[in-house]
Amino acid sequence: MDKVLMSPIVLSPGNRLVTVFGGGNVALRKCRHFEGFRIRVVADRILPELREIADEVVEEAVDASTAGRFMDGSDIVVAATSDHALNDSIRDLSMSKGIMTNSAHGGGDVLIPSTLHRDGYTVTVSSEGRVPAFPPYVIQRIDELLDPSYDRMLELLMMLRREIRARIPTQPERARFLADVLADEDVWSLLRNGEVEPAFDLSMERGGLR
Repeated sequence: MDKVLMSPIVLSPGNRLVTVFGGGNVALRKCRHFEGFRIRVVADRILPELREIADEVVEEAVDASTAGRFMDGSDIVVAATSDHALNDSIRDLSMSKGIMTNSAHGGGDVLIPSTLHRDGYTVTVSSEGRVPAFPPYVIQRIDELLDPSYDRMLELLMMLRREIRARIPTQPERARFLADVLADEDVWSLLRNGEVEPAFDLSMERGGLR
């Protein structure tokens, strides 16, 4: 079996603090991924857009000897300066403190995937650091594939899930019911035409609940 390089996870922001070193466009892109978290930005020059996102801004130049002072209390550290060597130093120091770390120049234990956000679900793709150009391309192709019928299917499944909780006694049976809906091409055809209510009625009928 091949060695697992990275394990995907979806993390709730909670009250977690992300400290981002860097004030340019790379730092801005990283911060946008972590919106919802508490964000501290540390840099001597900071883009206005970053100021709008960050909860705390520290306008100070840092080097390998001073960066550690701004890591206390951090759940995640992001090294996103324009200086490769400085990013490596921030990364190594953060990881030595046991803090989850992402670096714009690689080598950290947290990777930020390419992400497609839809209303109700999220798709992420990562090459686990091998080829950074690959995930955005895959996300673009997935975006082309996921037409509005997928959003409607999620809406339908949520409607059905509320209905079947009281009518189908066990979780495995409920899971099979929803799996059958997902596999039903007639249901998909209705959803492609925007007909969610008829799709609901058909699903209930074919599931023996009408």
